Amino acid sequence: MNTAVDVILIGALAVVWLTAGLLADGLPAAGTARLMRRRAGLLAVLVATGAALFVAVPLVTALIPGVSAAPTAALLPAVPALIVLTLGLRRLSWVRRGTGAFATAPQAPVPPALRAAAAHPLIAAPLQITGLAAVVGLPLAAGLVHLPGSGVPATTGFTGIAGVSITVVAVAVVTIGIRAALRHSRLAPLVLAPLGRARERARVGVR
Repeated sequence: MNTAVDVILIGALAVVWLTAGLLADGLPAAGTARLMRRRAGLLAVLVATGAALFVAVPLVTALIPGVSAAPTAALLPAVPALIVLTLGLRRLSWVRRGTGAFATAPQAPVPPALRAAAAHPLIAAPLQITGLAAVVGLPLAAGLVHLPGSGVPATTGFTGIAGVSITVVAVAVVTIGIRAALRHSRLAPLVLAPLGRARERARVGVR
């Protein structure tokens, strides 16, 4: 077994996706349009790097003789990563296009609509869940935990650890989703507030 190579590959996945998740968490808090655009661009680079690592895992393990657990461990973060690549990147591109409208005024404050778009749950939550899943895949890559049906006997202690890990991950995923939804719902009313004030002024003017 190529344990060292497996751990390096899955560890690299974890580092890249966790970094992307942390960066996405701070995206709505950017003070200026230029800073938000810079963060969105760096986030797109990190996502592309993470996707390239998913491709590299089976290629590298195929070149090295012996049994590798890295492809199996990479399946855990692959599911949320697909959500990032299919839905999250689209939302991120909207944010980048929105900040591009402020190219002539890079120091302009970020409007509420753009800030709410940057806080959409489909941007940060899948990234953070992908990083978390990659961290959970590290014990698989290191051979400390074996999935049922893999043909490798697992001790009772490691089976218990696996059960606890699954429970912790499930709770963490729910927490990440709820936090992202609450953050977005807190910023969304700020988008409608100017419209409400404009309608109120229009009604007063008509009277």
